[in-house]
Amino acid sequence: MAVTEASVVISRPVPEVWGYITDAANLSVWEPAVVEATQITDGPVAVGTKWRGASRLLGIGWKWVGEFTRCDVNKTTAFKSVQGKLAFSNTTHFDEVGDGTRFTYRMESEPGLGQMFGNTLGSRIFGRLAEPIVAAVYRRAVRSRVQNLANVLAAA
Repeated sequence: MAVTEASVVISRPVPEVWGYITDAANLSVWEPAVVEATQITDGPVAVGTKWRGASRLLGIGWKWVGEFTRCDVNKTTAFKSVQGKLAFSNTTHFDEVGDGTRFTYRMESEPGLGQMFGNTLGSRIFGRLAEPIVAAVYRRAVRSRVQNLANVLAAA
């Protein structure tokens, strides 16, 4: 299982950061691997809310559907994929720090990002060999994403 976590302090209050993060339309703005995301259930984000999206990493694209499994308003979310070729989950935490928000983003994928290369013997072998490289790229990307989020909200 690949696990990556990153935090950043954002110069905006928790409710504003929460509102931005829990709007599916904003996901592709701060999360560059996401090409598009749409909420497919009605109402505000809550346990059971589903989003559909498409992502692209290292030139490989895939579609997914995910569901919120935890939602404590202005505090934390948990989200997991329920459809798609890459199983993943993430959690977000929002902590008040002075006039801003410490945003923590944790992403997990299993059985590993190398599975994105396919299911043929050659693809599986290449995927296993590429796994450490893909994981390192992904760790760097997650750190970049949370900084990108801080930059986007600072410019708003």
